[in-house]
Amino acid sequence: MLIELQPEFEEVLQPFGNHAVEFFLAASLYHARKISFASAAHIAGLSFDAFKYRLEEHFNHGYEIADECALEDMQTIEKLAL
Repeated sequence: MLIELQPEFEEVLQPFGNHAVEFFLAASLYHARKISFASAAHIAGLSFDAFKYRLEEHFNHGYEIADECALEDMQTIEKLAL
């Protein structure tokens, strides 16, 4: 699939270098919880660590932790503490 960007996008993305479109699209899908972290890194053409680094660089955090996962972890810790 070939995508044509509006000229405004090209101006904004140009400073971010090659493959900025792929990175920001993958990051958007990951943040929307439509794809996994590993899938997002893959379609962005980056390693796991490189994708995390770029997320931190542009969004000030790398991983998104779902509320449900955090609650499950807290419940597990409570059970282990008993």
